[in-house]
Amino acid sequence: MSDHGVDPRVVRRSTGERRARASAPADLVASPFRVDRDRVASSPFFARLGGVTQVVSPTGSGLLVHNRLTHSLKVAQVARAVAERLAADPGTADLLRGLGGCHPDVVEAAALAHDLGHPPFGHLGEQVLDRVARHRFGLPDGFEGNAQSFRIITTTDVRGPSAVGLDLTAATRAATLKYPWTRLSHPRPHPRSMPVPPRGAGEPPDLPGTGSAKFSVYVTELDDLVQCRAAFAGRVDPWQQTVEAAVMDIADDVAYAIHDLEDFHRVGVLQHATVSAELGAWQEGALELAGLDRAGLEAQSRRPGRSLELLRRKLHGKDSWLVDDEAFAAAVSTVRKELVDGLLAVPFDGSVEAEQAVADFSARWTARLCEGVAVLAEPHPRAAHVVLTTEHWHEVQVLKFVHHRFVLARPDLALHQRGQARLLTALVEALDQWLTDRHEASRLPRRLHDLVELAGDEYARLAAAEPDLLVGATGEAPRGADAVRALARGRGVVDFVASLTDTQAVAMMEALSGRTGQLWTDAFVL
Repeated sequence: MSDHGVDPRVVRRSTGERRARASAPADLVASPFRVDRDRVASSPFFARLGGVTQVVSPTGSGLLVHNRLTHSLKVAQVARAVAERLAADPGTADLLRGLGGCHPDVVEAAALAHDLGHPPFGHLGEQVLDRVARHRFGLPDGFEGNAQSFRIITTTDVRGPSAVGLDLTAATRAATLKYPWTRLSHPRPHPRSMPVPPRGAGEPPDLPGTGSAKFSVYVTELDDLVQCRAAFAGRVDPWQQTVEAAVMDIADDVAYAIHDLEDFHRVGVLQHATVSAELGAWQEGALELAGLDRAGLEAQSRRPGRSLELLRRKLHGKDSWLVDDEAFAAAVSTVRKELVDGLLAVPFDGSVEAEQAVADFSARWTARLCEGVAVLAEPHPRAAHVVLTTEHWHEVQVLKFVHHRFVLARPDLALHQRGQARLLTALVEALDQWLTDRHEASRLPRRLHDLVELAGDEYARLAAAEPDLLVGATGEAPRGADAVRALARGRGVVDFVASLTDTQAVAMMEALSGRTGQLWTDAFVL
């Protein structure tokens, strides 16, 4: 409680500090955290996730695979189960209370919101928009899906009782922050400068000087970060996740590790023979493989066992405080038994028996990993206060490896994604050209026009009050109205494109390039 008797976790960012509506829509429940959950679930940005890629786009593929909506629902299911288990454990009650609490409604609301900012075509779209945001528009923040999610719930969605954002409680906003820092400037000292940076805070090796690889807040929403994290001051360090954010993050990992494997077993991409050969070769030749130098392993990476050995070494390099070779070997053995010799041993044929096998695998592993959660009073800098146990953490790493090695690394998927990357790049360029065409300014999509205006107001305020926040990799802040307008144009275009579904992005690019005779498109509705 604050000095005024108000729980800081339920404080909303509303009325006095944002433009108020004449009449706010009524909420269905009185519980503040259930209100948060309902507002996220009612958002059009949440609904659009049904048309956004999880791993591969289902549009035109004929595949029944997860999308960002079904993924988010499963993350919410897992997150709530973990939160309820922790909340019911008397052994952790005092510790959780001291860290700021773990309310199942907060965790569920954050899980539903965590992927709102994912652009068309999933992680590929994220990489493309980050590149064009930094190089074409000079945005020091670039683009990041987690930061875009936070921007949506605090700024660009308009379904809350104020004219900007969803006006969620401090607890829920803080719970969406997997990486509670900006790319370059906040908090100070920045987490990327720590001797052991938190997970995601380090700079990408291939992009030195660009700031943290992962971050959850743009500088335009920095005031929201400061306000919601104030409720946890003195409980968790400025760079640490709240307990509720950590539970959501674990649930995201669990859902990703399990449910994407389901998809690609169903469509025949995950083959028993290839996965079995990789895991079996490593088990049988672990000592020999450990003796090979890295160059030799990489040169032979297509031979079974080599890629798994490279994973083992990568984990030692990034998380030596946690990696244990015996636990890694046990995880490989467990995954081989459960996934390879279990689920993949019988090809999926669409029968009731095959569907039951998938459901059993998913339920068994979800329950197993939900049980493997612990609460720590003093976590390592690369960990949160809520973590998977050593055994279960290694199992998740091996499951994610199977997904990456036998799905994401496929050449046919790369071929598909290269075309999507070109489409998104061309779409951004076409919209930017439209914005700078003074003869067509009056016929811009209204949503695009409004997003550019919103960003213009934000960047003008920052340029006047805190220009240091707009300093990018060049070390210089933008000067003059033209520079601010260029930033606003870039952020507005990126916000607009990120709010499209896969199908909307394709349809809009076809219309802009003159390749379609369709007059109307639903790409203007968000």
